[in-house]
Amino acid sequence: MTASLPFALNRIVAPSLPLAEFLDLALALKADSIELRNDLKGIEIEDGTPPERVRELCRAKGIRVLSINALYPFDVWNDALRAKALKLAAYARDCGAEGLVLCPLNDPSDSRDRAERVRGLRTALTALAPILREHGLLGFVEPLGFESSALRRKHDAVEAIKGIGGLDVFRLVHDTFHHHLAGEQEFFPELTGIVHISGVEDRQVALADIRDGHRVLVGEADILGNAAQIRRLLELGYRGPFSFEPFADSVHALPEVRPALQNSMQHLQARVAPPEGCTA
Repeated sequence: MTASLPFALNRIVAPSLPLAEFLDLALALKADSIELRNDLKGIEIEDGTPPERVRELCRAKGIRVLSINALYPFDVWNDALRAKALKLAAYARDCGAEGLVLCPLNDPSDSRDRAERVRGLRTALTALAPILREHGLLGFVEPLGFESSALRRKHDAVEAIKGIGGLDVFRLVHDTFHHHLAGEQEFFPELTGIVHISGVEDRQVALADIRDGHRVLVGEADILGNAAQIRRLLELGYRGPFSFEPFADSVHALPEVRPALQNSMQHLQARVAPPEGCTA
């Protein structure tokens, strides 16, 4: 029998569902892992839901909380960001999350040169490492493939993580969307903690103009090569979760997102043959 891909659900899949219903959605799809977000108004975390309540609900349903997404812009370190990191780390610890997703500055007006950006990245990783260790968390560094991103490629993240001695506490997010946008060829399965998956089907938009709003569930018309990326990660030894992260309004507006997610899961399952040991 073919092993199942270990799917997870990022909260952006169904941002209007109450948490309990979102957890039920995950269970119905046999996805036992989720990612929470701190950038969605009207739901946890932004609505003030205590972390203990989140932990209680997830434990009762047997749901693993992979991360809170995200600390931004983590690579522009200052006192305000430190305070934000401490607050988010405490919430993550108390709600039972395993780590924080760390997103770099994505700003066309960022005038720093490459050397300044590298220094900023290393400064931030150095400052974040003890915070993460003290809270028992991992830091999931997610390069953003946009041309305006201060950190586009995983290779540069790996060099910085190694350079500050952070291999114990930092992992990568391999995002299939950003991997494609950055034109990156390298994979780092041994350092990858989470894979974010989403599809793009609009062939009329230039690569440089593709944005989060184009990201839908992965289907037949996907132009990002999700199946090929997932297959390659598995071939190289990755055994972690594949977390759905569609930002498109068309997905959020679905009256029932479960059938669409189920179809996407089946689509990927049919095109990727996971090796033994890769189970949900």
